Amino acid sequence: MNRVGRRSALRIFLTRPEVGSLVGALVVIVFFSVMAPTIRNPDSMSTVLYQSSTLGMMAVGVALLMIGGEFDLSAGVAVITSALTASMIAYQLNVNVWVGVGIALALSLGIGAFNGWMLVRTGLPSFLVTLGTFLMLQGINLAITRLVTGNVATNDISNMAGFSSAKALFSSTLDVGGVGMSVSILWWLALVMAGTWILLRTSAGNWILAVGGNAASARAAGVPVKATKIGLFMGVGLCAWIAGMHQLFEYDTVQSGGGVGLELEYIVAAVVGGCLLTGGYGSIIGAAIGALIFGVVSQGVVYAGWNPDWFKFFLGAMLLLATLVNMAVRSQVDRK
Repeated sequence: MNRVGRRSALRIFLTRPEVGSLVGALVVIVFFSVMAPTIRNPDSMSTVLYQSSTLGMMAVGVALLMIGGEFDLSAGVAVITSALTASMIAYQLNVNVWVGVGIALALSLGIGAFNGWMLVRTGLPSFLVTLGTFLMLQGINLAITRLVTGNVATNDISNMAGFSSAKALFSSTLDVGGVGMSVSILWWLALVMAGTWILLRTSAGNWILAVGGNAASARAAGVPVKATKIGLFMGVGLCAWIAGMHQLFEYDTVQSGGGVGLELEYIVAAVVGGCLLTGGYGSIIGAAIGALIFGVVSQGVVYAGWNPDWFKFFLGAMLLLATLVNMAVRSQVDRK
């Protein structure tokens, strides 16, 4: 009986969404620890975690959305839109930086709500809806920044009222055992914990899984499908705001053409972490591990002295391998 129990527990563990990404992370860490010993230094590990956190913050919202059965191709440029808004509101209107931060939050949530509303109102695939939003935001970011500042980047806001306190919240550096750690790592961990709690411990989490699995059945069971989808897109907007504020206060200025292509990295991190492209299955912890793999690979390639172009190769290989693993795991779950 105990043997059967142990086998059942092992079988349950192996069907967890994040198992594949955990194995992948261990392999990647061991590989680069051997090929690039510098990565084992505390300062290097801090850099790896920082790179992981900048991707991981957005991967949380994107993973929840994918579990709910949708995509957001505007996520990358939405981060830049949020940062540009906060910067230009504060500088051009000569107001406290926190005013710009607050307006950027409202705009980011509004963009998410717009994406969700368009999706449920028109019935169009989220791929098309958010592709349209991506193109609009990309154009707005460039056009308005040039119109307002006369340049492709915003003005430096480091001397403005409220900057110091906002930087402390979004982009300060903490001393941990003599090693500098970015506060973005704490934001990342907080979002992972919040996302995991929502998905596994709340009614909203049950709704997300049900909507992603079969929206029609979920609606018949009384699940508020439209509100759930809109809420998920707004969750991506919230993550975009946090990531945008970190970027703004880390560099004091924002390049209006940034963010393009990052949406694919967010999606890959979620897929590597166990999220199915078809929805209804996934893990926030897995997405966090996926982001960690990105951080290890991106910095490991640098520390190993390789051509940075190899990062794209690893990116594609991880996506294909993770997709195959997820398909195999899901087929096993369906058999049971």
